[in-house]
Amino acid sequence: MNKPLLHLVFGGEVADPTGTDFVDTENLHIVGIFPDYKSAHKAWRGAAQSSVDSATTKYVIVHMHRLMEPDHDHEHGLE
Repeated sequence: MNKPLLHLVFGGEVADPTGTDFVDTENLHIVGIFPDYKSAHKAWRGAAQSSVDSATTKYVIVHMHRLMEPDHDHEHGLE
């Protein structure tokens, strides 16, 4: 069994829709932590689609496994 490659999905209001400068970090919407990119992407898509009417709301996927093990080469396909 492969080690989970953790991914965090969160979002909130951004100053500029083309960037990731979150305006109110105390009120970020934490969608969750997921064991692989595929499930994180599914959660990200659902959250992003639920906020489609708000041009200043943005959701992102953070590759936590890369932060936790920056020197490790992850060769598990989609990350």
